[in-house]
Order: sequence, then structure tokens, then C-alpha cells
Amino acid sequence: MTDVKAIIEQMTLAEKAALCTGDSAWTTTPIKRLGLPAMVVSDGPHGVRRQPDVHQMGAESLPATCFPTASALAATWDGELIHELGAALAEECIAQHVDVVLGPGANMKRSPLNGRNFEYFSEDPYLAGELAAAYINGVQSKGVGTSLKHFAANNQEFQRFTISAEIDERTLREIYLPAFEKAVRQAQPWTVMCAYNKVNGTFASEHDYLLNRILKDEWGLEGLVVSDWGAVRDRVAALKGGLDWEMPGPQARRVQEVIDAVNAGVLDEAVLDESVRRILGIVTKTQQTPKGGEFDAEAHHQLARRVAADGMVLLKNDGILPLQGQQVIAVIGRSARQPHFQGGGSSHINPTQVTVPFEALQAHAGDAKLTYADGYPADNRIRQDLIDEAVAAARAAEVALLFIALPTYKESEGYDRTDLDLTAQQIALIQAVAAVQPNTAVILNNGAPVVMGDWIDGVAAVLEAYMMGQAGGGAISDILFGAVNPSGKLAETFPLRLEDTPAYLNWPGGAGTVRYGEGLFIGYRYYDARKLPIQFPFGHGLSYTTFAYSNARVSAESFDDTDGVTVSVDITNTGAVAGKEIVQLYVHDHEAGLVRPDKELKGFAKVALAPGETKTVNIGLDFRAFAFYHPKYKQWITEDGAFDLLIGASAADIRHSLTVTLRSTLDLPCLLDKESTIREWLADPRGRALAEPVLEQIRANVIAMFAGIVAAGEGPAENDDMDLMLGFNDMPLVSVMLWQADTFDKHPEDIVAELLERATRQPVA
Repeated sequence: MTDVKAIIEQMTLAEKAALCTGDSAWTTTPIKRLGLPAMVVSDGPHGVRRQPDVHQMGAESLPATCFPTASALAATWDGELIHELGAALAEECIAQHVDVVLGPGANMKRSPLNGRNFEYFSEDPYLAGELAAAYINGVQSKGVGTSLKHFAANNQEFQRFTISAEIDERTLREIYLPAFEKAVRQAQPWTVMCAYNKVNGTFASEHDYLLNRILKDEWGLEGLVVSDWGAVRDRVAALKGGLDWEMPGPQARRVQEVIDAVNAGVLDEAVLDESVRRILGIVTKTQQTPKGGEFDAEAHHQLARRVAADGMVLLKNDGILPLQGQQVIAVIGRSARQPHFQGGGSSHINPTQVTVPFEALQAHAGDAKLTYADGYPADNRIRQDLIDEAVAAARAAEVALLFIALPTYKESEGYDRTDLDLTAQQIALIQAVAAVQPNTAVILNNGAPVVMGDWIDGVAAVLEAYMMGQAGGGAISDILFGAVNPSGKLAETFPLRLEDTPAYLNWPGGAGTVRYGEGLFIGYRYYDARKLPIQFPFGHGLSYTTFAYSNARVSAESFDDTDGVTVSVDITNTGAVAGKEIVQLYVHDHEAGLVRPDKELKGFAKVALAPGETKTVNIGLDFRAFAFYHPKYKQWITEDGAFDLLIGASAADIRHSLTVTLRSTLDLPCLLDKESTIREWLADPRGRALAEPVLEQIRANVIAMFAGIVAAGEGPAENDDMDLMLGFNDMPLVSVMLWQADTFDKHPEDIVAELLERATRQPVA
């Protein structure tokens, strides 16, 4: 075991400074005299993008398996499968001498317009965190590191290098940080990559609150924090802010800045030593895994096919799928022959092989005749001749399979989408084909939602295949012909219109800032609150079989928050074929001190069932499942009260609701002050007991006042005592008392001061 402390003691200041900056585009700086080698990292996250020359960034990478992108992985809702994928990625890293793969991405899908959404898991932080942890644990189980990214609030491409994401503390804690927190606590990624953008005015690379206080101190990250490539503006400020390793390198100027700052007393060498310690800890850990050899490319291709099939979501099916006995099948769309299976940008993989959907369909089709038409061009032109050719093919067939891929010029890293539409040619193509062939199935390849209102009613089936990876063509064929029963479910809501989306009025910002004005309400949380119609809800996905939910129960109907509770439900496959169901558990708070979403995902399970088989699904809920972040207490809190536990097949398909009662075990400090309202005094367990005598006097004064008004014939004849007080509840207690100052034996300000002094030292009754 390498003695990191001993190495640091032998290092010169110059060597320490150099280690904190990369030596090349993809490596740390080696310290040869101390026997410290360079650590090699590689782009990911859905494949290994190993550059043959570590000093280059743009060269073609070595062949590697291109797995489905994160949006497709998330639709599997299967942590075990993603863990298996992670282990396969690690095997390829080992073969290609890669120590750390740069992924996964755990940022929230704030808007479906984000050009990089295909690299992120979900609009829901619980789901994203669970899947990110599974990915990390899978990769690191083989002795290869990961880099959880992009921390934090990297939710758009527009001005992503400079824009400041303006987010209130509660929204940050409940929406944009939990996926990272879960991944760190459950999986301990060897590295975490900071984002380019600013968060509330401070660059993520210099963000002491995010990097030091939250990530390292509160969550306990043991590894290092690395910059996104080119994200550092001020190297000394970044070191102070918790950024350990700057990439890419070499950057002699940066190294000298650190040396000068230490010599001038501007930077405490202990801060530098801490970053060196973290870097050395990971560099030495990577050396414990011997590199080299080969990986089983064919086995990984088959795994990619299995993962792709599990992540494809059958959005609509009027009964034409799976295909059975059709003798003439029209295959239409360029992506059937030129598969669109990954996104553009830094995650682009050089695949070991690619399954062409048309060829996979031919292998499954047996004696059936397959015809083909392009349908749409590679560019953005309108080509009526291609539509006419497709219509003729569809009219002559028994079923039409329309392969529609969102082109790279509409969706890629580096820029955001401007709309949620397919191309005009593609929309016209779908409408024309569906008009002559009612048995039309649309197969989509895209990284994020598209709107379908112009064409979905005219087609019989829609399969969301996402960016499906190199083996996705085979997975599509498996599903269309029924060799695989679709089991994917959406990890994001598909809206009816762009204008309905949560961030619409606050996107993409300007003048250097973007305001997260929708707060907690992104994704299904927003659509629930607004009661807006949608195309397909979060968690939606069809199967070739059916499932019954029964015997829902809880381990305790009343419980302490620290004990948690377990929810159980029996799932039965009531159809004729084997299938997998994803059971989702949402929590609804009956009443809370702060506004909360109508429901939030807090557990899920994927269960495989043979026809007629029943299995019991058990889902545990802990303290955090019921808690919310209180910005005044600056911590997660629970409150006594009733909660509904909603068991569903999607966010819009709740099968069972169970009501439980939670007892909070927290002893929270008093937050009352001179300006606290009557309502706030009543809500505080200490304050209520102390203020009751004063409130009784206020109530009596109000009743007497209204009695005088009624006697004078100037008011209503009857008034309920509570109704009389409603108008005062949201006024400061001291203000109401000042209006009645002559009825108290002391000045109201002195009385309130005494109550506050007692409230801050009195234990909860």
C-alpha cells in the first residue's frame, strides 16, 4: 500500500503545483523521481472514448462498445442491469489502459430543450441518483474509477461556460443536488467533475459551498474533484474552493500561479497539500488494477443489445405489435439503414460494430418480404418525391415500420434545441404514410422528448428507442417481432407542447444569468401542480402482457421518521407472455409547513414474471422519503402528520393508496423572531405554548371589538371566533399587539422579546 503522506513529504512545491494540473489532454502529471506514474482518463459515459495519443483531443478514438445513452439507460429502471453495463465498461477501460472513465452524468432534465439531455438520466432526482450509483458501483467493482458529472446545475448548453444558474437553496437541495448526493453516499465515485457554469454567481470550479462544504464535508467524498475541460478561470481561487485537479494540461502558467500564491502567502500550502493528497489517493488506487489484455467485444455487443431492448419504451400500441404473420412489411426511414444510435459531442464512440435495423428485421422476418424507402433526406430539405415513394411502399404492404431519427443538427452537445418537433419532412412523411396504411408503427431515435400532436392519432404504435447504442438495431427487431417483451418506462415526461414545459418562461436566460423560477416544480411535479394534460406521463410504458396489483400493505401504519416503513404489494402477470413490470412508489404529504409537490418518487422496483406468476415487491422508505429541506433550519426536516403512499405503474396510473402517520423525532431550534406572524407562532411547538395566553387576549379583544360594531349596526350579525382571527394570522404578532397596546400590562415589544427569550431555551413539550 502506497504511503501517500510520505510521498507528499518528499514532494517539492513545484511538484505539488504540477500534480494539480494535467500533464496532457488525458493524464495527470507523473512525478518520475518518486515513482508516481500518470493516471489516464477517458471520455464516456456510454462507452470508452480512448484517444490513442493522450496529447490530442480530436482524433478518432479506439474501437469500443457504444452502449445506449443515459436517457435510454434510465428507461430501464434497472440498477442491476446498469451495474452489469458498468462492469463491462470497466473491462474495456482495463484493456485500453484507462484508469478513470468520465461519467456518469447526473444532472436534472430541467427542460427537454437541453441539447445534452441524452447524456443525463431523468427529470427526477431519486431515479437519477439510484441509477448513477448503480453505474458507478458497476465500473468501480472492477478497479476502474468514474467521474460523476457535471456538478452542479449544468442544465443547458446556452452559455454553459459562463452563465449563472440562479437557484434558491431549497430547490438546489431538493432537485439539483440529491442525485449527486445519493451517488456519492452510495457509491463513492473516485472523482467528481465540476460544471462549467456559475451557480448563484460563483463558478462551479471555485464554489467553496458546493465543493468543500457540501460535497466533501457534508457528503463525505473521499476522492478528488476535477474540472470539466477548460472550466477553471482562476487556479488559486479554484484550489481554495475545492477544485483539486485542473484539466486539460499542460499549463505551465497555472502551475506557476499556484507556486507564486503559496510563496506570497496568498494560498495556504495546507490547502494545496489536501488536493495533492486526494489526487495521489486516486492515482495510487488506479495502479492496483493491472491494465492491458482484451475485452470480449461480441459479449459486450450482446449486452448492449439486451440493455437497449430493456430501455425501449412502447408508448402506444393499438394491437399491431408484436408483428405476427405479415407477409409484406414496408420499412421506411433513413435510420433503418443508417442507424442513429448515439449523440454528438464529447461522448461520441467509435463502435466495434453496428447492427443495422433493416438487416436485423430481415433476420427475424423469415419468409416475409421487406421493402424499403428512404422517406426523408440527410439534410433539412423537403423532398416530396421521397414521401411519394414511401406512400407507395406503405400502400402495397400489410404494415409500415417508420424509422424516424431526430437529426444531429437539431439535437447535440454544444447547443440547445429550439423546439420539440421532428423535421417538417418527417412529420409530413408520417402523416402521408399513416393516411394510406392504418397499420403503421413509428420507431423513434432521439435523446429527449418530441411532441407528437400532429401525427400520433394516425399511427397504430409508437416505440421510443432513444439513442440505442451500437446493438440497438437488433433490440428494435427483438421488440417488434416479440422476441423481447418491452419493459422500459419513461424517466421523463413527454409534453403536448413546448409552451407547457416547466422552464418555458425562464429559458434559457440572458445577461449572464438564468433564473430557475419554476423552483421545485420540474417534470411531473410541475404537470401535477398545474393539472396540465400531457402526451405521456413520467413512468409510462406498455407491455405485451398485463399486470395486476393487489394486497398493498405497510409494515406499520404509524412510525417514527428514523425507523421508516416498508411498503409491499403483490404483482401478478395476468397475460399470456412473460414480462417485466416497474412498480413505482410516490409519497404525498397531507400538510406541510412549506409548499411541497403533490407527489414525489421515493422508491421503485423492476420485477420479472412468467404468465400467471405472482411476486411480492417490497420497497423501503427512510427518513429522506418523507423529509423536505428547510432553508431556515438549513437541514432536512420531517413533520408529524399523515402521508399517502401511492403505488403505481406510472405517475398518472396509481393503483393503490395507503395512508400512514409519521412521528417526527427532530428537536428543531426555535426560528421565531420579532417579525414572526401569528401563524408562525402557532406552527412552532415552543412558540405556540408560550404565545397562547397572548393570543387568547388578542382573540377576546377582537371579539369585543366586533361586538361593538354589530351593536352599532355597522357589521354582520354573526361572526365565528376563528373567522375573526383569520385576517390577523399572517400579520406579525407584535404588530397585532401594538394595535391593542392599551390592553396589555407591558409594552407589546417587551412581551414579545420575553416570549422569544423563553422560546429559544425551552425544550419542546
